[in-house]
Amino acid sequence: MSQTKAGAAPTAQDETGLIFQRCRWCATPSFRRLLCPVCASSDLDAERSTGEGVVVESHVVHRYTSVARNESLVRFPEGFVYRCRVIGTDPQRVYVGARVRPATDADPGAGEVVVEICDEIWGTV
Repeated sequence: MSQTKAGAAPTAQDETGLIFQRCRWCATPSFRRLLCPVCASSDLDAERSTGEGVVVESHVVHRYTSVARNESLVRFPEGFVYRCRVIGTDPQRVYVGARVRPATDADPGAGEVVVEICDEIWGTV
């Protein structure tokens, strides 16, 4: 897996998608893991995802800030689920089943995966 500035892990946000790992032993996909969640192998290959996924759970949170934001669990087509911050619409308007993609205007150094709504109907208000 490639390293970026000062040995930090890649942000997994890229113009062409997300970097995830696939176990060489059992082929289980995972995201930002040191060990396979199924067989505990450390033999993981880095692969590139399109980064487009579907919201499977959505929450509006006020943690660490006075402004509400949306944190959702997103299922990616490669088979892994990860918690992401959703931008591009009001936090309460993010719904289960919404299609999302990596946000192009997010800060890659923030250490979180930021996605935006793909559906034009529910896009920016």
